[in-house]
Amino acid sequence: MISCHNLTRRFGDFTAVDNLSFEIPAGSICAFMGPNGAGKSTTVNMLTGLLTPTSGDATVAGLSIVKGGLELRKRIGVLPANLGLFDDLTVAEHLTLTGDVYGLKREDTHLRTEQLLRALDLENGRNVFASRCSSGMRKKTALAMALIHNPPVLFLDEPFEAIDPFTSRTISELLSRVARRGTTVFLTSHILSTIERMATQFIVIRDGHIVWNAPASELTKSLEEMYFDLVEYPPVEDLEWLGSGPS
Repeated sequence: MISCHNLTRRFGDFTAVDNLSFEIPAGSICAFMGPNGAGKSTTVNMLTGLLTPTSGDATVAGLSIVKGGLELRKRIGVLPANLGLFDDLTVAEHLTLTGDVYGLKREDTHLRTEQLLRALDLENGRNVFASRCSSGMRKKTALAMALIHNPPVLFLDEPFEAIDPFTSRTISELLSRVARRGTTVFLTSHILSTIERMATQFIVIRDGHIVWNAPASELTKSLEEMYFDLVEYPPVEDLEWLGSGPS
């Protein structure tokens, strides 16, 4: 469902992503990991059509990311890092607006809105303005917006960041269910314990290069151990004065 071929992006003399090639089958949950600055966001921006590759190409839901244009964006759902919410709209109004953007019939939008509010435990917050929502409510609202048009591919940027354990479990279980029905999920995350339980494929990127790409069945140690084997762990300086009491 996602096929990437020598995808490269340069910014002047700096190469942010260098010749990435990988395949993600339909119905997979792929965890795309790496340290800050590794090239994750640049890759996601190219795969979602927001950034044009310097060279190479990829197909997402059967469409080229270079030539897919508006049709590509109709076939994907995106949870961006900034969530893309409007402070003066309620939770339910966000879903109604999103349904209109994707051309859903009003009755379909209403039905799906009600179902998503129940599935994501947002019913009691349906009339709360985004500016008054908790971090978890905002995250779940943005996820519902990404899901409402039933896209075959989902791109999620840090879906488990800054949320409580209950919200994290709700989101992970929902994503596992939609993946079992054939939706491809491509997510970035630093919450290794959560993605270890749900991902079916792991890709680690470092300095714009893939350093590991394997199915979950090939994980021979904990994901945290594997990750730090692949990504250099920075030394922790011992601040001798810290914790020694007042001087």
